[in-house]
Amino acid sequence: MKRRLTLHFPREVVHQPITYRLAVDFDIAAKILRAQIAPNQSGTMVVELSGDIDELDAAESWLEGQGLGLNRAPGQIAIDRALCVDCGICSSVCPSGALSCTAPAWDLQFEASRCLVCEQCIPSCPVEAIALVLDPV
Repeated sequence: MKRRLTLHFPREVVHQPITYRLAVDFDIAAKILRAQIAPNQSGTMVVELSGDIDELDAAESWLEGQGLGLNRAPGQIAIDRALCVDCGICSSVCPSGALSCTAPAWDLQFEASRCLVCEQCIPSCPVEAIALVLDPV
């Protein structure tokens, strides 16, 4: 099973080997999608965790116990076809291959089932045709 999480690192936790501990203690593979962490500062990291569902639950509890804040994927990516110009810039930053442009038509294709909701495509779109649609609360 896979889960996408945004981890919020407080300053005092930045130096801990979090992804190593996930692998060794919980048999969880952590694919880092985006990270913005600097020494002696707080930071964030978007990860896709893969493993057994019980181990994923235990790993999330452990992460929270280490002082990390956790946010689960808050929604889904939506593309406004009326605004999209099929430039393909978003497909070049998509780590999962959910966005692609292929010959001969070169139209943007979006495969939602592959999307990790990492949000890297949103700032890359020059016409702001991509947005995060939040899940209802």
